[in-house]
Amino acid sequence: MDAVIVVDMQVGILSGPAKHDLAGVVNRINQLTDMPRRQKGRVIWVQHCGDAGDDFAPGAPGWAFLPELVRREADLVVRKTLNDAFAGTELKEVLDAIAPDRVLITGWATEFCVDATVRSTVSNGYNVVVVSDGHTSSDRPHLDAPMAARHHNWIWANLITRRSILVAPASELLDAKG
Repeated sequence: MDAVIVVDMQVGILSGPAKHDLAGVVNRINQLTDMPRRQKGRVIWVQHCGDAGDDFAPGAPGWAFLPELVRREADLVVRKTLNDAFAGTELKEVLDAIAPDRVLITGWATEFCVDATVRSTVSNGYNVVVVSDGHTSSDRPHLDAPMAARHHNWIWANLITRRSILVAPASELLDAKG
Protein backbone atom coordinates (compact mmCIF):
# COMPACT_ATOMS: atom_id res chain seq x y z
CA MET A 1 0.00 0.00 0.00
CA ASP A 2 1.22 3.47 -0.86
CA ALA A 3 1.03 6.83 0.84
CA VAL A 4 1.29 9.98 -1.26
CA ILE A 5 2.70 13.15 0.31
CA VAL A 6 1.78 16.42 -1.40
CA VAL A 7 4.04 19.22 -0.16
CA ASP A 8 2.88 22.85 0.08
CA MET A 9 0.62 23.04 -2.98
CA GLN A 10 -1.06 26.17 -1.64
CA VAL A 11 -2.52 29.32 -3.19
CA GLY A 12 0.46 31.36 -1.94
CA ILE A 13 2.69 29.71 -4.55
CA LEU A 14 0.81 31.68 -7.20
CA SER A 15 2.36 34.93 -6.02
CA GLY A 16 5.83 35.71 -7.26
CA PRO A 17 7.47 34.14 -10.31
CA ALA A 18 5.63 31.53 -12.35
CA LYS A 19 6.00 27.90 -11.31
CA HIS A 20 7.29 25.55 -13.98
CA ASP A 21 4.53 23.35 -15.49
CA LEU A 22 2.21 24.06 -12.56
CA ALA A 23 -0.96 22.95 -14.39
CA GLY A 24 0.73 19.70 -15.43
CA VAL A 25 2.01 19.06 -11.90
CA VAL A 26 -1.48 19.66 -10.44
CA ASN A 27 -3.00 17.28 -12.99
CA ARG A 28 -0.44 14.56 -12.22
CA ILE A 29 -0.92 15.01 -8.46
CA ASN A 30 -4.69 14.59 -8.91
CA GLN A 31 -4.15 11.36 -10.84
CA LEU A 32 -1.57 10.02 -8.39
CA THR A 33 -3.60 10.80 -5.27
CA ASP A 34 -6.47 8.76 -6.70
CA MET A 35 -4.23 5.65 -6.75
CA PRO A 36 -3.85 5.06 -3.01
CA ARG A 37 -7.48 5.96 -2.36
CA ARG A 38 -8.53 3.04 -4.59
CA GLN A 39 -6.02 0.70 -2.92
CA LYS A 40 -6.56 1.45 0.79
CA GLY A 41 -3.54 3.75 0.89
CA ARG A 42 -3.47 7.30 2.19
CA VAL A 43 -2.95 10.82 0.91
CA ILE A 44 -1.15 13.30 3.16
CA TRP A 45 -1.34 17.01 2.35
CA VAL A 46 1.50 19.00 3.89
CA GLN A 47 0.47 22.59 4.54
CA HIS A 48 3.08 25.23 5.26
CA CYS A 49 2.18 27.64 8.07
CA GLY A 50 4.06 30.90 7.76
CA ASP A 51 4.38 33.76 10.21
CA ALA A 52 1.75 36.49 10.67
CA GLY A 53 1.68 38.74 7.63
CA ASP A 54 3.12 36.01 5.36
CA ASP A 55 1.20 34.65 2.32
CA PHE A 56 1.24 31.27 4.07
CA ALA A 57 0.11 32.43 7.53
CA PRO A 58 -2.78 30.28 8.78
CA GLY A 59 -6.03 31.82 7.56
CA ALA A 60 -4.32 34.09 5.00
CA PRO A 61 -5.58 33.69 1.42
CA GLY A 62 -2.32 32.02 0.34
CA TRP A 63 -2.53 29.38 3.07
CA ALA A 64 -5.39 27.45 1.41
CA PHE A 65 -4.64 24.51 -0.84
CA LEU A 66 -4.88 25.16 -4.58
CA PRO A 67 -8.57 24.77 -5.48
CA GLU A 68 -7.69 22.71 -8.58
CA LEU A 69 -6.40 19.90 -6.36
CA VAL A 70 -8.80 17.05 -5.68
CA ARG A 71 -8.89 16.51 -1.92
CA ARG A 72 -11.07 14.05 -0.05
CA GLU A 73 -12.43 14.07 3.49
CA ALA A 74 -10.43 10.93 4.40
CA ASP A 75 -7.15 12.57 3.33
CA LEU A 76 -4.83 13.70 6.11
CA VAL A 77 -3.29 17.15 6.64
CA VAL A 78 0.04 17.74 8.37
CA ARG A 79 0.96 21.34 9.10
CA LYS A 80 4.59 22.45 9.15
CA THR A 81 6.58 25.62 9.78
CA LEU A 82 9.96 24.63 8.29
CA ASN A 83 11.14 23.23 4.95
CA ASP A 84 11.27 19.67 6.31
CA ALA A 85 7.78 18.20 6.70
CA PHE A 86 9.06 15.99 9.54
CA ALA A 87 10.61 18.80 11.64
CA GLY A 88 8.33 19.59 14.56
CA THR A 89 5.32 17.78 13.05
CA GLU A 90 3.49 14.50 13.54
CA LEU A 91 4.38 13.23 10.03
CA LYS A 92 6.51 10.33 11.29
CA GLU A 93 3.77 9.17 13.64
CA VAL A 94 1.20 9.44 10.84
CA LEU A 95 3.38 7.38 8.48
CA ASP A 96 4.20 4.84 11.20
CA ALA A 97 0.46 4.33 11.78
CA ILE A 98 -0.16 3.88 8.04
CA ALA A 99 2.90 1.61 7.56
CA PRO A 100 3.09 2.18 3.79
CA ASP A 101 5.18 -0.01 1.52
CA ARG A 102 6.19 3.15 -0.36
CA VAL A 103 5.88 6.88 0.12
CA LEU A 104 5.38 8.88 -3.07
CA ILE A 105 6.45 12.52 -2.83
CA THR A 106 5.18 15.45 -4.89
CA GLY A 107 4.78 19.19 -4.43
CA TRP A 108 6.45 22.59 -4.26
CA ALA A 109 9.28 23.78 -4.04
CA THR A 110 11.67 21.26 -5.58
CA GLU A 111 14.90 22.58 -4.07
CA PHE A 112 13.46 23.53 -0.67
CA CYS A 113 10.53 21.74 0.93
CA VAL A 114 10.33 18.81 -1.48
CA ASP A 115 14.06 18.12 -1.19
CA ALA A 116 14.04 18.36 2.62
CA THR A 117 11.01 16.05 2.80
CA VAL A 118 12.50 13.47 0.41
CA ARG A 119 15.69 13.28 2.45
CA SER A 120 13.86 13.05 5.78
CA THR A 121 11.45 10.41 4.49
CA VAL A 122 14.41 8.23 3.51
CA SER A 123 16.23 9.00 6.77
CA ASN A 124 13.14 8.03 8.75
CA GLY A 125 13.20 4.55 7.21
CA TYR A 126 10.64 4.63 4.43
CA ASN A 127 10.93 3.44 0.85
CA VAL A 128 10.57 6.58 -1.26
CA VAL A 129 9.29 7.23 -4.74
CA VAL A 130 9.91 10.75 -5.98
CA VAL A 131 7.52 11.61 -8.78
CA SER A 132 10.02 13.11 -11.22
CA ASP A 133 7.39 15.29 -12.93
CA GLY A 134 5.29 15.80 -9.82
CA HIS A 135 7.21 18.68 -8.25
CA THR A 136 7.72 22.25 -9.32
CA SER A 137 9.59 25.45 -8.61
CA SER A 138 10.36 28.83 -10.12
CA ASP A 139 13.41 29.91 -12.06
CA ARG A 140 16.16 31.03 -9.69
CA PRO A 141 18.87 33.64 -10.44
CA HIS A 142 21.43 30.88 -11.02
CA LEU A 143 19.29 27.97 -12.28
CA ASP A 144 16.06 27.66 -14.23
CA ALA A 145 13.25 25.51 -12.79
CA PRO A 146 13.48 22.63 -15.32
CA MET A 147 17.22 22.32 -14.64
CA ALA A 148 16.62 22.42 -10.87
CA ALA A 149 14.13 19.56 -11.27
CA ARG A 150 16.56 17.50 -13.38
CA HIS A 151 19.36 18.20 -10.91
CA HIS A 152 17.31 17.15 -7.88
CA ASN A 153 15.86 14.09 -9.64
CA TRP A 154 19.44 12.97 -10.34
CA ILE A 155 20.57 13.69 -6.76
CA TRP A 156 17.62 11.79 -5.26
CA ALA A 157 18.16 8.81 -7.56
CA ASN A 158 21.75 8.62 -6.36
CA LEU A 159 21.34 9.12 -2.61
CA ILE A 160 23.16 6.62 -0.45
CA THR A 161 20.43 5.09 1.70
CA ARG A 162 19.50 1.92 3.55
CA ARG A 163 16.00 2.08 2.03
CA SER A 164 14.93 2.10 -1.59
CA ILE A 165 14.54 5.34 -3.48
CA LEU A 166 13.06 5.46 -6.95
CA VAL A 167 12.65 8.52 -9.13
CA ALA A 168 9.97 7.91 -11.75
CA PRO A 169 7.51 9.90 -13.87
CA ALA A 170 3.82 9.85 -12.98
CA SER A 171 2.93 7.98 -16.18
CA GLU A 172 5.15 5.05 -15.19
CA LEU A 173 3.65 4.90 -11.71
CA LEU A 174 0.09 5.16 -13.01
CA ASP A 175 0.69 2.47 -15.66
CA ALA A 176 2.16 0.12 -13.03
CA LYS A 177 -0.87 0.46 -10.72
CA GLY A 178 -3.57 0.63 -13.37
